[in-house]
Amino acid sequence: MFKLFLLLVTSVILVSSCSENEVDISQLKANGGAKYGGEFRFMSSEKINCLFPVATADVYNQRIAGQIFESLLSIDFKTNKVVPNLASSFTISSDAKTFTLKIKEGVFFHNDACFSGGDGRELTPEDVKYALDFACSGLKVNKMSWMLVDKIKGAKEFNKKSKNSLTDGGVSGITVKDNSVIIELVESFVGFDKILTHSSLGIFPKESFEMYKNDVVKHPVGTGPFCLESISSKEVLLKRNNNYWKKDDFGNQLPFLEKVRMTYSTDKKSELMAFRNKKIDLVLEIPVDEIENILGSLEEAQAGMTVKHKIDSKNSLSVAYLGFAHNAEPFNNKNVRKAFNLAIDRNQIVNNYLKGEGYACENGFVPNIEDYTTEKVNGYKLNVSLAKKLLAEAGYPEGKGFPVLDVYVNAQSGNSIFMLYEAIKKQLKSNLNITVNLKLCSLDERDKAISSGKAKMWRGGWIADYPDPENFLNLFASKHIGSNSQTMNTVKFNSPEYDRLLNLATKEKNPKTRNDYFVKCDQILIDEAVVMPLINDDFITMINSKIKNFETNSMETLDFSKIFIKEPKK
Repeated sequence: MFKLFLLLVTSVILVSSCSENEVDISQLKANGGAKYGGEFRFMSSEKINCLFPVATADVYNQRIAGQIFESLLSIDFKTNKVVPNLASSFTISSDAKTFTLKIKEGVFFHNDACFSGGDGRELTPEDVKYALDFACSGLKVNKMSWMLVDKIKGAKEFNKKSKNSLTDGGVSGITVKDNSVIIELVESFVGFDKILTHSSLGIFPKESFEMYKNDVVKHPVGTGPFCLESISSKEVLLKRNNNYWKKDDFGNQLPFLEKVRMTYSTDKKSELMAFRNKKIDLVLEIPVDEIENILGSLEEAQAGMTVKHKIDSKNSLSVAYLGFAHNAEPFNNKNVRKAFNLAIDRNQIVNNYLKGEGYACENGFVPNIEDYTTEKVNGYKLNVSLAKKLLAEAGYPEGKGFPVLDVYVNAQSGNSIFMLYEAIKKQLKSNLNITVNLKLCSLDERDKAISSGKAKMWRGGWIADYPDPENFLNLFASKHIGSNSQTMNTVKFNSPEYDRLLNLATKEKNPKTRNDYFVKCDQILIDEAVVMPLINDDFITMINSKIKNFETNSMETLDFSKIFIKEPKK
């Protein structure tokens, strides 16, 4: 009873705090053909339970948190260059060890009860230092320390001292001077500016954590275009930040939308039906073979019976893979892991099971990123005879004696992810006489099974947090074994040579030499069969034609700040 009462009180606070500085959005006029107002709707297959930036470790929570919080820098996806965001400008020292960021003035946090009087105050450089110190801390709620503790001077020591609370002074390598924040690194790292674009490094005020403590995951206070109005088991509702600092090219204050509503889908078919019935405006990760069945035929479209829509596709900086528990039988044997990799025909899976969606991973683990080409890595191709030989050498001739294992897959029955792992299941049985069961579960259930050691095999996937090979390869650094992040080195891979090469790559300033180190790391992942790389994918979206200015990108993030709704003329 107390829990329910607390939740009800909390939702009232959230609604009232977002309702300060009320603006009648219907009275706002926009230049350049845009229009203010309206509600944008979409669905998620996973529950949103964490809206605190450093605690969000998956793309589903990050997509919502990214509307509420903002990072210091961002990626311009038209040029793939790092550009200022909450930092008005930034400089990098010649040795790539010191990063100086001038903090933008005139940016305000959302109105919230954590502030005196409830009015959001202006962002300061001290806020930035606090948020970055927090991201380096050992606090349980922080899942992002793996990105920073080995890079920033003094961060490792601070992490050890801050398991229960933040210590005075923060990280020694993060300092404030005038209106700038200066970050000093332990060693040169030319890609550090890309890390500062990470959505989970969004800036938040000290007051929010001091007031809400670990409940801050449901009380987000940021500077972004939207603030949280309410969150429940059925939906997440965001409301326009009427005091947002950004303007578009026509001088219009952003955002245009009044609200963003995200509900939950039970399966992809129900999501597509909701789109057809105009209950949602956007569908993510659409299965191409179902579009006509759900949205109707060409004849129906010509008769005006279908939803007018646009389909967009971007090459995604992502990889889908099968994870193995290296510290437990049978996958503590490299021959078993290699046998699994050699027993899979990835092209057949793409062509026959996924209807041509995706690209078979026949080279390395890292997808092609800017100047990095995975073609230099020698990957796995189907070789059943060699797979059987390796499996026999591991003590399982013709699959005899191999345990029946569950593959933990966070997916919905019948969708493309389910079909991918159903194909793997069939090929393992056909080619190695090994039986595995697909255990469909939520993302949270999968992660708990991995961390507890219950899962020996699981669905793995990684979408770039920032466009750099280091972001993929860092997953398997031995320093992350036992990390408080649920997403880092879950397979428990440990290789001193791999760590050495990765360290050399992060310090290297020559792009060609840096990529050569990355290729060597990628090849080790293949030679040791650390995981089973499966496919790279496209990020395919379908959106109602009345939604304007919607853009996708290769990192699969979402930005609702510039979109607006323009109903077609009747």
